[in-house]
Amino acid sequence: MWIQRYDPLGSWPLSTLAAALPVVVLLVLLASGRASAWGAALAGWVTASLVALGVFGMPLSMVVASAGVGVVFAWFRIVWLIVAAVFLYDITVETGQFEVMKASVARLSADRRLQAVLVAFCFGALIEGAAGFGAPVAISAAFLVGLGFRPFQAALLCLIANTAPVAWGGIGIPILTLSTVTSLDVQALSATAGRILPIFSLIIPFWLVATLTSWRKTWEVRLPLLVIGGTFACVQFLWSNCVGFELVDIASSVSSLGAGVVVIRLWRPREPWRFPEDVEPVAPAGSQPPGGAGGPGRHGAGHVARAWMPFGLLTTAVLVWGIPPAPRLGTPAVKAWLDQRLSWKPALPWLHLKVAKGAAITGHATPEPVDLEKAEVEIVPLSSTGTAVFLAALASGSVLGVPTSRMARLLARTVRRMVPAITAILCMLALGFVTKYAGMDAVLGLAFTRTGRLFYPVFGTLLGWLGVALTGSDTSSNVLFGNLQKITALKLGLDPILMASANSTGGVMGKMIDAQSIVVAAAATGEGGHEGALLRAVLKHSIALALLVGGVVWLYAHVLPGVVIAAPTIPR
Repeated sequence: MWIQRYDPLGSWPLSTLAAALPVVVLLVLLASGRASAWGAALAGWVTASLVALGVFGMPLSMVVASAGVGVVFAWFRIVWLIVAAVFLYDITVETGQFEVMKASVARLSADRRLQAVLVAFCFGALIEGAAGFGAPVAISAAFLVGLGFRPFQAALLCLIANTAPVAWGGIGIPILTLSTVTSLDVQALSATAGRILPIFSLIIPFWLVATLTSWRKTWEVRLPLLVIGGTFACVQFLWSNCVGFELVDIASSVSSLGAGVVVIRLWRPREPWRFPEDVEPVAPAGSQPPGGAGGPGRHGAGHVARAWMPFGLLTTAVLVWGIPPAPRLGTPAVKAWLDQRLSWKPALPWLHLKVAKGAAITGHATPEPVDLEKAEVEIVPLSSTGTAVFLAALASGSVLGVPTSRMARLLARTVRRMVPAITAILCMLALGFVTKYAGMDAVLGLAFTRTGRLFYPVFGTLLGWLGVALTGSDTSSNVLFGNLQKITALKLGLDPILMASANSTGGVMGKMIDAQSIVVAAAATGEGGHEGALLRAVLKHSIALALLVGGVVWLYAHVLPGVVIAAPTIPR
């Protein structure tokens, strides 16, 4: 057994700097533009391996095995999902259905501000709730480009929008995982997160439009933004507090989309805001729009429903894959059934249950079985959510009359286009798993716990933000720092439910700057090679929003503690 060391250099500031070195290398190379995304990720991975070996004393076999676990996880859980989602999008483009989808959105409103909110925020949240990972950014960003938004602009908007829904992404997996690692009640965690993030669900639509235009132009469309954001926030709060945690995003996004459609049909801005390059005027709802790039023609309800069918199939398939089992009804979970029969999850003998977390993280003087890190190579070709998305794509292609040979060519073209992004994601996950098993992420987290009771609510929130920025996943951040948040909260006399929830809710604001999301956004919009510029553009938004979440958590900790104490436990 190898026990993680959290101060290998005998000085916590120096040990923290050593642990941060791989991330610094990755981000500096990425932001400076001196290396491609995959080159920066490869350099970060190599640096992490050298630090794990030379500073933290991790055996070479464990370093190699850690990277292997990360690569396999990335392939089946992330790469396969993103490729399948982009493949589905390519099918809609190839068959002309995407033009009909664009027309249906453009016919709702000629105003680019409202189009951005409907697609990046509402539609993106629907995909986040169903699939998670990089799918919402990839699909919604490509959608905006198809509507005529500039690629860089579309990527930036979708990265900012994919924040408030993330805590309940993929059928509530981040919150469920947080409950598992902390042994805290999942409904109390969901309810508390549902009292933090709705504030930002109301803010984000305004933030998006201000990023696109200016605050003055944003105020001109305050009514629809209030309706869309307010509906999302209200449903998010009510569902997470009174119903459950699995379908929070789906219920909120569908409700906000419906409310947005209604308010846009009943209210129009005095002067629609459009891009200077929009030559053709887009006709308002209820009139016959002209043809051309700026004004797609009218289509009947059946034609529009057929065009949106692929994304309906996508949502349905992912929901079927993600629905938990109902033993009382004799209904097994599809994913669990497939896992039992068609998955291979061998444990790596050099790593599985051979790495123990230290007492500073676990609170145990000597390692207990629960403190040992599992290391299973998850080869899940059918139970992966990507398979559900891929089947939805195949079904969509069949319904739309695409021959099998044509779909095969489309898939090959999709994969070729995404090779640089795939390489970058594989390297980044290898980096992330090496730092996880070596304990480097925990060293960074422990540095945040030295801030004391008064300031820890803010820094604890930033710890979650850091976790997602490092790992690319709110779920992974909760695994990494969830129990540390609980232990620190108890030591400082803070509410563990609040601080564990702060890890997840602060983490969502780190989603927009994690290297994986940056690469996916750039790949989906054709901005490969501009990942550094995208990171620099989105960083200020991420920091500002993370600090605002920290401020809300601080208020709940020191001024309004009843907000958390009253969080109910919903009967299951």
